Amino acid sequence: MKKALTILSLALLGNASAANITVWTHFGGAELDWLKQQAATFDKKGNKVSIVSVPFDQIPDKLIQSAPKGQGPDVIVTLPQDRLGQLAAAGVIEPMDKYVTSKTDFDKTGLNAMTYQGKLFAIPMFAESVALVYNKKLVPTAPKTWAEFLKVAQANTGNGKFGFLTDLSNAYQNYGVISAFGGYVFKNTGGTLNTKDIGLANAGADKASGFLNDLRYKYNLVPEGVSGDVAKGAFNDGRLAMYLTGPWDMGDIKKAGIDYGITTFPTPPGATGKWSPFVGVQGTMINAYSKNKVAAANFAKQISSSDAQLAFNKAGGRIPVSLSARTKLKNDPVVAGFGKAISAGTAMPNVPAMGAVWAPWSAAIAQSVQKANPDYTQILDKAVQEISGNIK
Repeated sequence: MKKALTILSLALLGNASAANITVWTHFGGAELDWLKQQAATFDKKGNKVSIVSVPFDQIPDKLIQSAPKGQGPDVIVTLPQDRLGQLAAAGVIEPMDKYVTSKTDFDKTGLNAMTYQGKLFAIPMFAESVALVYNKKLVPTAPKTWAEFLKVAQANTGNGKFGFLTDLSNAYQNYGVISAFGGYVFKNTGGTLNTKDIGLANAGADKASGFLNDLRYKYNLVPEGVSGDVAKGAFNDGRLAMYLTGPWDMGDIKKAGIDYGITTFPTPPGATGKWSPFVGVQGTMINAYSKNKVAAANFAKQISSSDAQLAFNKAGGRIPVSLSARTKLKNDPVVAGFGKAISAGTAMPNVPAMGAVWAPWSAAIAQSVQKANPDYTQILDKAVQEISGNIK
């Protein structure tokens, strides 16, 4: 009799812990197949996962509209940090600190990206940043210092070839230089961004603009009119030794048959810190109105585990934020190279105010390289004044 009661009790406990959860995702192809496999694994624990495909750009607004009504998903897989602040401010995503008891395996840049006002609002899944991609035929050994970089860049410049190219007008792409000199978008204090403290026109930002200007007019490395596509075309043709790009270009580089390497950009001359590029991170979030938060959190943790991120990389080539997964992929030059840049990087601000930054800042960066030695202070001060005026 006691044995029968024990079995009945265990069965009831199993039913009590089981849950039906709904997952919204924008994944497709092999990545959606991966998610379905993860759901099947979770189902074996007595749960039921329903996966609903929602277009990437529709997820945030649909979540804000549906969550307070008790509708929508339990889990969102995945969203980038630039929507996290909006969703957290709207109160529709759940703080994750109480569910994620150990964070040691996550890249700190990934955790910073998913932290809003000091709280973790998503479990990071994968990340991307720019890094220095080089042609090993022209650059046998990755340059570690500015002197080494300049020497090899100048040696490969001329006669239709280029030693180094980047889109000098692209604020996102060149943030690593701005950060190295002490510039920043919003001051970050313990995971809280102060949108009234803008560092895009401080002394360091001025010096960074001077360095970007020097790449064109002093060192004669980057001609006018160079875009990301122009640089990629020259690299894939074997006419470019080094350029800044992200994982999104690696498929074309591999198809071109270039023997490539990936490393971080060296510390610019006169910089007070190391090159630290912007890092974009996507993570898994939980609906704050979910009635199955514990099960949702368990699923989110499962798909963010080291083994799951390793399988996710195999499915779609994304760069894991799990440090142990990266270690297992250490022989993959894309993961190793961009992983190093991501760890050295700065999480792109995740607050809604970032929307007021891009246009004025990008215009200022572009203006700073249109002629030799313009008035950087005046250009950047004007941009920051506009940004401050646009932040509500």
